[in-house]
Order: sequence, then structure tokens, then C-alpha cells
Amino acid sequence: MISTTSSTAEMVTQGKVQISSPDNIEDKTSGRLGCCGWLLVFISMLFVLATFPFTIFTCLKIVQEYERAVIFRLGRIADKKAKGPGLFFVLPCTDTFVKVDLRTVSFDIPPQEILTKDSVTVSVDGVVYFRIYCPISAVANVSNAHSSTRMLAQTTLRNVLGTKNLAELLSDREGISHSMQEALDEATDSWGIKVERVEVKDVKLPLQLQRAMATEAEASREARAKVIAAEGEMKASRALKEASLVIAESPSALQLRYLQTLTHVAAEKNSTIIFPLPIDMIQHFINRK
Repeated sequence: MISTTSSTAEMVTQGKVQISSPDNIEDKTSGRLGCCGWLLVFISMLFVLATFPFTIFTCLKIVQEYERAVIFRLGRIADKKAKGPGLFFVLPCTDTFVKVDLRTVSFDIPPQEILTKDSVTVSVDGVVYFRIYCPISAVANVSNAHSSTRMLAQTTLRNVLGTKNLAELLSDREGISHSMQEALDEATDSWGIKVERVEVKDVKLPLQLQRAMATEAEASREARAKVIAAEGEMKASRALKEASLVIAESPSALQLRYLQTLTHVAAEKNSTIIFPLPIDMIQHFINRK
């Protein structure tokens, strides 16, 4: 008993343990038709040979370059890979086939009402691009690969966006698209489907929320404008202080500045000329009273 346990542990360590299950047994015998099956196939081949060349029109099939055919013989998949493109041969009465399109398919995700992490209700839609890379899995593992992928995309969109805040939803669309693509690709891998791209098209906010966000943005812009104006006043006052210190060093500089101001006033064709009077002169008359 101890040796059996140790050998099992050794096989687990080496990664060579194979667990037998009914599914694995069914997979091993999936291509076997049995005696009755091979007898029916042989009879079908004799029928084709007996009615040749009339049955050639029903036995020869054609698939396009972008298509593959999965052949079922007596309900079982005939080969391990799909047939095509071009001509292939099927037996009457025993063989049926399903065409699978390998081109990239795109579909729109209908608008989904989603409650975000911060309890905001938004309507989000998107688009998904996918293709079938394994025709046998797409036929044998899922009843309708295209419809199943569409339904899964809708639920994945709600699940992924339900873990995001509104700010993340509006700013990090690329990250959200990448997360959705990984989730969809992992879920559809057993169906033989490869999700190539997922994009969030539009995020519709409630009207009241739009007004609130617009008011917030306007207030933020006004606050920044006031800060910029205050910084400008501060810089201007510092420049005036430095200019007054320079003018105070030379009395003639003040006179030149006064004449320059009069020149600017006269250039505007203004008939009113203002002569500034020093405050000290007015203070002298006030004191006399």
C-alpha cells in the first residue's frame, strides 16, 4: 500500500498521471463504428459503385477557400480534421456534413444597463470580432457557436463593467476592452473560437448626471481661471515694485515716463489730457484750512 502511494506520488511529481474518466473513454472510441457500422459503410460504397457515375453528383461536394466541412459518418466525426477547401467525397445515406465559416465575424453588443461600482446606472454597448479556428470543436462542443458567443459577450460586458467606477469606465476604455477580450477568449476556447478584438462603442449617462458633470467641470474651470488671474496679479505687482525702485533712483525717469504716457494718450486722438498732481501739493492746501 505504501509502495503504491509512493509510486503515485512519483508519477504526480513527474507530471505523468493520467486520470481515466468516462469522457476520456468515449473520446478514445469516438472514431470507431463497430461491425454494423462498417457493414453499412461497405453497403453504401457498393451502392455508389453500382450506380456510378450517377451518384457522383451527390457524393462530390465543394467548399470555398474560407469554409471547412465537418463530416459525420453514422453520427460520428469521420476524421480528426475538417475537410476543405475544394472537393471532398461523402457517402450517401451514411455521411452528413456541416459547413463552418472561418472568416472573422463582427457583431454589435446591444446597449446594456449596467450598475457601476460607485452605484451609477449607465448604458453601454460595444462590438466584438471573433473567428472560428477549430471547426470540429465549434460543431461538436456547442450547439450554435455564433449565438452562444453573442450571449456570452453581453454577460461578460455586464460582469466586467460592474467592477469599474464611472471614472475608470470613461477614461480606461482600452483596459476594459482588453479585460473583456481575455475573459471571452478564455471562455470560448473550448468552442474553437478565437476572440480577436473587443471595443466599447458608447457610454450613455443619465441626463441629470450629465448636467452635474457639466456643472462640476465649469466650476473647476472657473476656479483654475481665478487662480491664474491671481498669479498674474501677483507677478504684475512684483514687476511694478521693481519698476518703482528703478524710477526712484532717477527723478528724470519719472518725467520721461509721464511724457511717454501723454504720447500714448495723444495717439488715440483723445481730447482729454489728464495731468497728475502730487499728493503733497494737495495736502499743503488742506493743512492751510
